[in-house]
Formats: sequence, C-alpha cells, structure tokens
Amino acid sequence: MLWQIEEFAVNKTPLTLPLAQPKIVVRKSTRRLMLFSHDELVRIYRVGLGLSPNEDKEQEGDRRTPEGTFYIFTKNDKSNYYLSLGLSYPNEEDAERGLRSGLINAVEYSQIKEAIRKKIAPPQKTALGGEIYIHGNGSQSDWTWGCVALDDQDIRELFNAVRIGTEVVIEH
Repeated sequence: MLWQIEEFAVNKTPLTLPLAQPKIVVRKSTRRLMLFSHDELVRIYRVGLGLSPNEDKEQEGDRRTPEGTFYIFTKNDKSNYYLSLGLSYPNEEDAERGLRSGLINAVEYSQIKEAIRKKIAPPQKTALGGEIYIHGNGSQSDWTWGCVALDDQDIRELFNAVRIGTEVVIEH
C-alpha cells in the first residue's frame, strides 16, 4: 500500500526537464521502472517484461529480460514499438559468462568489452542475444522477447527525459 501511495505522489509531480544526471532502475519483481534525477525519484512506471521474466538473460531466444548495469546507446523515434531506447546488452559480465560457457568466442568477447569501454552499441547478434530495448506498446503483461515495455504515453515521457549514455540498472 505504501508503494502505491508513493507511486501516486511521484507521478503527480510535474516532470521538469532537463533532468540532472538521469538514471533508470528497473525492478523486475515489482514490474516497475523508476526514473531518478540526481538520485531523487521523479517517476515510477509500470512495465511488462520478457515471457520468462524471473531469471537473468543467458542466451538468444530465452525470452528473459537481462539483469545488470547498462546504458542507453540509442534513441529510436521510428521504432516498431512506438519509441525505443537501446540498452547496452550484453555487458561485460554477460560477455565473461558467455566466454566461460562457450556461447561466444574470444573475438566476440573483445568486441563487447571494447564497445562497453567506448560506450557504444555492443555486438547485437551473438549467441548471448541482443536488441534489448525499453519501448512502448504496453505494460499490461509480460510479452516481449526480453525487452522492457511501457505504455506509449510513459515511453514518450521517458524518451524525452533521458539521453544517450543514461545509466540503466535492471534488478530482479
């Protein structure tokens, strides 16, 4: 109940742009995306996740939403899902796991690490999977291939509030 009161209060406050040091935290267990401005919570949105939402993403096609720390590497205003924010999945931890398990090779591992170092898009077509976005088209259920889905009015507000490079933390 306290969460609902807090959510109601946060979402009634007008969003003042630009945000100072914006940060996104997605909490999979509660299906919520929290937007911060300089460590102050300014918005809470409901989200839908991948069809297998409870575990961390391990490989292409597992329909899991990844967990970890990422950044926004692109903003797409021509998305098939209204608007979208590209996440830097796989990150270094995913690459290390993938190399250990044999899902990716040393070259792919190096390419991922280099992309993360440069804060650009990591390779999106490895056996680890890729093309993980925060996008529109609805938050009423878990329906994506591993993305984070918001209602269209919410992704519009979020899209306008953040910039490329914004940190995104996805927690269980």
